[in-house]
Amino acid sequence: LSNTSGPKPTRNSTMKLLLSALLVGAAAAFAPAPSTPTASSLQESSADLADLAKKCNPIVGFFDPLGLAEQSFWDTTTESTIGFLRESEIKHGRIAMFAFVGYIVHANGIHFPWAMQMDGTPFPEVSNAPEAWDAISDSAKWQIFGFIGFLEVWREINGDKHYMKGGKPGEFPAFDASVIPGGALNLYDPFGWHKNRSEEDKANGLVKEINNGRLAMLGIFGFLSEGKVEGSVPVLKGIIPAYAGEPMAPFSESILPHF
Repeated sequence: LSNTSGPKPTRNSTMKLLLSALLVGAAAAFAPAPSTPTASSLQESSADLADLAKKCNPIVGFFDPLGLAEQSFWDTTTESTIGFLRESEIKHGRIAMFAFVGYIVHANGIHFPWAMQMDGTPFPEVSNAPEAWDAISDSAKWQIFGFIGFLEVWREINGDKHYMKGGKPGEFPAFDASVIPGGALNLYDPFGWHKNRSEEDKANGLVKEINNGRLAMLGIFGFLSEGKVEGSVPVLKGIIPAYAGEPMAPFSESILPHF
């Protein structure tokens, strides 16, 4: 029988379709709740996590097979440990959402038109996103990690309360004029889009952010797994190109001693 369904979509068209769909919802997915203190700034218990879990996924509900919500990390309280876990999940979810979209952008050869580095090195033309990272010089990578380290330190030492002491998980304190000459920069909500949102709307936004972050963490590791081990993610077979490098090695040479 002849095939009358038309030409099969190519890998590039499939990836571009995914990119278009993701970019439509990216702004909503990346937008955190505003930093106005609310009742959610109080320390949370395992019962609070169970309530949040039902809002995030009514079917699965509270899922903690390792019992992490009952642990006391570093001889702290259970509530402090929950604050640490909540902060970690929100932070990793946000990074994974950027990584997921970034992977598709690079896989389609999309990059800035100007030079990548001061010496004139252009952005690489790649079809596999990890190869784009490999093309960056180690000196540039150290600058990236240095900036990330600064953001981590700023988050830890600023804010009304630390997230392990009753502070709001996921909140990023604004920079003031002493750090950014000429005025303040609120990295948490730089455009002021969310300052007038209702408490109910902010709570719903938090649930969406958590769900999108969890899905993005699974998605980016699915991309990396299929690229490294063909067939490890059957639904991505033939879509994600093979990657011969080491996705868990940030630098061209290991900074650890050779044994």
